[in-house]
Amino acid sequence: MALHLTPLHPLFAAEVQGLDLRETPGPELCAEIDRAMDEYAVLVFRDQRIDDDQQMAFGEALGPLEGSRATVDMHKHRLKHNRMADISNLDVNGNLLAADDRRRMFNLGNQLWHSDSSFKATPAKYSMLHGRVVPPEGGETEVADMRAAWDALPEKTQAKLRDLVTEHSLIFSRASMGFDDYTEEEKLAFAPVRQRLVRYHPGSDRHSLYLSSHIGQVLGMPRPEAMMMIRNLTEFATQRQFVYSHKWRPWDLLMWDNRTTMHRARPFDDHIHPRDMRRVTLTDVAPTLEQRMAA
Repeated sequence: MALHLTPLHPLFAAEVQGLDLRETPGPELCAEIDRAMDEYAVLVFRDQRIDDDQQMAFGEALGPLEGSRATVDMHKHRLKHNRMADISNLDVNGNLLAADDRRRMFNLGNQLWHSDSSFKATPAKYSMLHGRVVPPEGGETEVADMRAAWDALPEKTQAKLRDLVTEHSLIFSRASMGFDDYTEEEKLAFAPVRQRLVRYHPGSDRHSLYLSSHIGQVLGMPRPEAMMMIRNLTEFATQRQFVYSHKWRPWDLLMWDNRTTMHRARPFDDHIHPRDMRRVTLTDVAPTLEQRMAA
């Protein structure tokens, strides 16, 4: 079947209509979804009343899932699937996290612009975030088009950036908001990895900035100069014309391509309102340094 797509933004993002994800899509439909992702980078599936097993099945139909989550207090996990990320403000009993809970402090970093799993040697491909319970206001997810941002850069700047290599770590992103409470095991798990700053996306035959708050160094540059360059690029790439803001409704499933976008959560009153979001994440094919830079 051909997907019915309605664009949501002049540059990217589309809503998919007429698809019920309670039934796992077959190969032909998955190929259609991949083609839509290559074009739009962000897809919205409204009113998808799926459970955890169905969400996992949808992800697995599109490709290999990430083998592990990355967070603090990994042993405190309330969901049935270890490979499903709990993007919520709820504890293992389903109650609101305490204001000083270590997991809440760490998860505040989701409000920083980032690309999922850029801190892993092989980073993420697609993320699929499902809204089971959403707050009455706030809590939007913003997504920025990194292909459009790259295209808008002057050629001289593109030439300067094209071959640069960065280091990514959860420790870098959380340090920017003052979080440094790690166990020795977590410090080892969150050790920096290297990624290209500019990526080639074969599905669209376009290049993309690979930015994230997880960046803490650019190889070959003094760190203050490197981080100021990354900050300036992030400010440029997240101008309003490059950003789609998703206002959540219950049972929305939002899917984005981490190779070509950056995203962040917006704040809400998490002391009062629950926000139960569950994410399934596909892994990419290889580390970015092993992927080709052009056709």
